[in-house]
Amino acid sequence: MIERLNHVAIAVPDLERARAFYRDVLGARVSEIEDQPEHGVRTVFVALANTKVELLGVLGDRSPIRRFLERHPEGGIHHLCFEVDDILAARDRLRAQGLRVLGDGEPKIGAHGKPVLFLHPKDGFGTLIELEQR
Repeated sequence: MIERLNHVAIAVPDLERARAFYRDVLGARVSEIEDQPEHGVRTVFVALANTKVELLGVLGDRSPIRRFLERHPEGGIHHLCFEVDDILAARDRLRAQGLRVLGDGEPKIGAHGKPVLFLHPKDGFGTLIELEQR
């Protein structure tokens, strides 16, 4: 069902500082900061030859990143994103196996303009998993 890692997301306490680190210290190609109000996050994408790193910052009081950073003030890996061919078929397959899809179970449009779903971290061995329609 999953074949490609789309990105690794890292929650960071200072998005501009993290962006500068990847750009200036590690020499990576990085995007501008983009607000994603429907998800309560600010994002920067670090482009690599084989995948991306998504840097996540807080946007608003109800941001899931705010809650994550309260537990992990230095930041850390927030989630892994895998591509799937058919997000609805993937959702139904996972639900049939007893896994929990977060929210109302309907895909939302993610930062790449494609439908996404998130699986409960307790079902992913402590890791939040995002599925993105290829």
